[in-house]
Amino acid sequence: MANFQLFPTPKRISVYETIYQLPVTALILLDEHSMAAAQRFQQALWQQVQLRWERTLSATIPPELIGLRILLAPDLAPQPQGYRLTVRQEGITIWAHDSAGAFYGVATLIQLIEQLGRDLPYLDVQDWPDFAARGVMLDISRDKVPTMETLFALVDRLASWKINQLQLYTEHTFAYRNHPIVWQKASPMTGEEILILDAYCRERMIELVPNQNSFGHMQRWLKHAPYAHLAETQDEFRVPWGKMQGPFSLAPVNPGSLELISGLYDELLPHFSSRLFNVGCDETFDLGQGQSQDACARRGVGRVYLEYLLKVYGEVVRRGFRMQFWGDIVTQYPDLVAALPRDAIALLWGYEAEHPFREQAQQFAAAGVPFYVCPGTSSWCSLAGRTDNALGNLRAAALAGLEFGALGYLNTDWGDYGHWQVLPVSFLGWVAGAAYAWNAAAAESANWPSLVSQFAFDDRSGSMGQVMYDLGNVYQLSGQALHNSSALFWLLRWPAERILERGGLSKEALVACRAAVERACLPLLSERMTRSDAELIRREVALTARMLSHACRRGEMLLGAQNMQRELREDLRQIVEEYRTVWLLRNRPGGLADSLAGFEELLAEYQALA
Repeated sequence: MANFQLFPTPKRISVYETIYQLPVTALILLDEHSMAAAQRFQQALWQQVQLRWERTLSATIPPELIGLRILLAPDLAPQPQGYRLTVRQEGITIWAHDSAGAFYGVATLIQLIEQLGRDLPYLDVQDWPDFAARGVMLDISRDKVPTMETLFALVDRLASWKINQLQLYTEHTFAYRNHPIVWQKASPMTGEEILILDAYCRERMIELVPNQNSFGHMQRWLKHAPYAHLAETQDEFRVPWGKMQGPFSLAPVNPGSLELISGLYDELLPHFSSRLFNVGCDETFDLGQGQSQDACARRGVGRVYLEYLLKVYGEVVRRGFRMQFWGDIVTQYPDLVAALPRDAIALLWGYEAEHPFREQAQQFAAAGVPFYVCPGTSSWCSLAGRTDNALGNLRAAALAGLEFGALGYLNTDWGDYGHWQVLPVSFLGWVAGAAYAWNAAAAESANWPSLVSQFAFDDRSGSMGQVMYDLGNVYQLSGQALHNSSALFWLLRWPAERILERGGLSKEALVACRAAVERACLPLLSERMTRSDAELIRREVALTARMLSHACRRGEMLLGAQNMQRELREDLRQIVEEYRTVWLLRNRPGGLADSLAGFEELLAEYQALA
């Protein structure tokens, strides 16, 4: 029997012994709703087996001339976005519920041809998604703004995994023509580029959802003089883990705050065909510690937050969009959940394996407020990811979302503190998220290294998936379990005195981490990637391994290892040069200087010690 695997795993599949060989010439019978699917199949057919089949919409064509039928038949594929795929001697047929189902049926067919060539087994597939909305959110504000080529490649990959939403998390990296001071050093996305990307996504059944933070995380705006008066505070303020220096959030009681974001919406939103809009509004830590202090004292912090959120909602609805917003603040004030608009979508996020998705989902479902579950890839603040945490987090979100009727599943990928992780570190989390969003039951028994290797790295050997899986678990050997991050990341980021004051590290653990990095990289000797960027990925993985090892060696030095300062300084200089080169191969130059600042501080420390 033919040996192949499909991703995401279909709901039902039956495979038979008989083989159907794709004919050299044949026609593709379609209707007007499956044009995009047919075009994608034509391209893949030529790329994989060098066959050219023409399209036809004529139902009078003799059946023996037809190799593939792509037809809408909701009675045969009753679930939205669902399809039924059969291979028989008379050819291949895809019955789809809708145009999306046709596209996904073709995506499955393409995977078969990629692995088996012209000789396909007779089979029956019935398939449909668990979540109607299956999204990925990529942080482009801290500090990496990808090139258009990088984004196109990502969209193609996500489409092949049946992802149907994409968001680019934005604080200051859209080129607002009325506010050049904010983005002039950031190499932002322009309106023209959004139009191009939006069209590219639509052709692949992906909805490009606009995203602009509108309350917290506005320091990139508020640090500039024209906007400083809109800050909740420019002073130091309390946060759950200590203190932060302002500015951070817009002041909700200042009329200029709403006026600012209203103008941003007018410029940003016309570039998108989506009618969804993520306004952010998360982590307003400084609320009530500045301009809104009196209002919060009188009405409560939660009420002041809700009042501003409802004003933002009004601006969104007035422009014909449906608001999405991060739900972390509202969940702290359960009595306010019932006051939320029933057509706004709460985004319930959390990034630890034990995050209480179930409790939060139950709370919003009981109040009748629609919501997405929003786990993450665990790539940020980690260097190499946190494999076990990511898988646990992605699973918990899916199970809670399915139990309580979430509208969607949004898999987030952040870039906190300089976006030091390279793009391939996110692949494992994206693959697992796509699997759980489409078919959570099948994902429970998935072989993640194998799936990641084949469908993210185009490596049938399984090696690359194993390398990233194992590198992503090295963090556990440090002996420190840190929230939303790994100790190895902070060994490169924190000053020496903070590391030593915190304690908890041992030379033995750090030596074990270094040895684990070396073991994790051994399968690189047998990888067989066929991606066009395979050589770049090899460089990115080597850089990641080197950064992990350097973090361990710095820890060893701080714990008393002698005469390492000069060696570490030279090693870090080489890391920085490679980091700069690798960055520019996928990303724009804006933001690179900010990202390198942490390395520069560490170089200065080594210089002082030497």
